[in-house]
Amino acid sequence: MSYAMMRSASALYRQTSAQGSVEVADRHKLIGMLLDGLVDRINQADGHIRHGDVAAKGESFSKAIAIVGELRESLDHKVEPVLTGRLDALYDYITRRLLHAQLNDDRRALGECLRLIEPLREAWRDIRPSYLAGQA
Repeated sequence: MSYAMMRSASALYRQTSAQGSVEVADRHKLIGMLLDGLVDRINQADGHIRHGDVAAKGESFSKAIAIVGELRESLDHKVEPVLTGRLDALYDYITRRLLHAQLNDDRRALGECLRLIEPLREAWRDIRPSYLAGQA
């Protein structure tokens, strides 16, 4: 099997695996998957900047920005308006920093995005047990 075929098969496996995970995921898990995906795409974009792969960089940034858009769409402003307002502002800021990083190959801006999203990602993981207890 050629490298291109192995890469294509690997990508198809990841896509199929992710689709299967999404189909059985609850709302909490879906948000966690989005946060994980955002971190992955930011790290990929950073690698593409370092290696000068413009096309792949554009794809990674596009996916990262789309994920942030999905996170913003998932906010229910009726439940906790102060908290969701702050998260919305954070997601807006991250989107702007991602656009800046893409246009300027600014790896520091990517690092800032990671530093902003990582505590939220960890907190989201930590509330999983209490979320499940409330579902019972």
